[in-house]
Amino acid sequence: MTNDSDLPIRICALYCFTKVANATDMRERLLALCEEHGIRGTLLIAREGVNGTVAATDDAIDTLLGELKTVLDFARAEVKFARASEIPFHRLKVRLKKEIVTMGVEDLDPVHGAGTHLSPTEWNALLADPDTVVIDTRNDYEIALGTFDKAIDPSTATFREFPEWAARHDNELRGKKLAMFCTGGIRCEKATAYMKALGHDEVYHLKGGILAYLEEVPEKESHWNGDCFVFDERVAVGHGLAPSDATLCRACRHPLTPEERDGAAYEEGVSCPHCIELRTEADRARYRQRQRQMELAQKNGRKHLGG
Repeated sequence: MTNDSDLPIRICALYCFTKVANATDMRERLLALCEEHGIRGTLLIAREGVNGTVAATDDAIDTLLGELKTVLDFARAEVKFARASEIPFHRLKVRLKKEIVTMGVEDLDPVHGAGTHLSPTEWNALLADPDTVVIDTRNDYEIALGTFDKAIDPSTATFREFPEWAARHDNELRGKKLAMFCTGGIRCEKATAYMKALGHDEVYHLKGGILAYLEEVPEKESHWNGDCFVFDERVAVGHGLAPSDATLCRACRHPLTPEERDGAAYEEGVSCPHCIELRTEADRARYRQRQRQMELAQKNGRKHLGG
């Protein structure tokens, strides 16, 4: 990720598939540590591992990572950093989950059963192979902002829908080289393990996901088009992980391009092309009131947590 050392806050995106013996105890330990050191963001803990994105000072993030390394087998962890002028999260959430990324398929082994990891350079070579089928495992609203050349959009609203899509298209994918990717790599650990469990032999996974690719691959050599949605207040990033000009609709949380914000359906904080037909006028009246409160808070130099 971008690394402007002049910015005081470090954003840390991490995941690690590893056995967690006592998820409840770990939650209490991590919650107390994060509260003590002013860390905000989200951490998810399950028997299969840890996943999350948090932000704080360098010392605080180092303390958190040190704790994780002492209590987990952290050798296979994926950890990425970025810098920010302020913490891009309003609050802290440390939650127990059945899965650290919810797919809804039991008995998958992402540690030993995932596809072959490829570096961004190796990924480019695979995309150049005409026999390769490129599969975007993210959700539809993320893909709407950008994706790789030739990538198939499964049109899933949640990751739970991916196994059904894969099973439905199993025959046409059989015998192909499958190149699969997601934002930071975590979904593909499970998605590629699932494809291998279905009996597909040549299954590949972009190590570190789109974020690693955008950070490492020069734009002139890139096969990426558009922006990459991220789950914090930056909304989306482009090549070099520079924040894009995408924003969120505060009514439905769908990412919006500048062109969508220029349309008649867009009213800041109230509606956008993705939700204007799905909300009632009573809904929009509430959203307008919330938007006025947010604008007043901003004018007075306060943060409005409801935003």
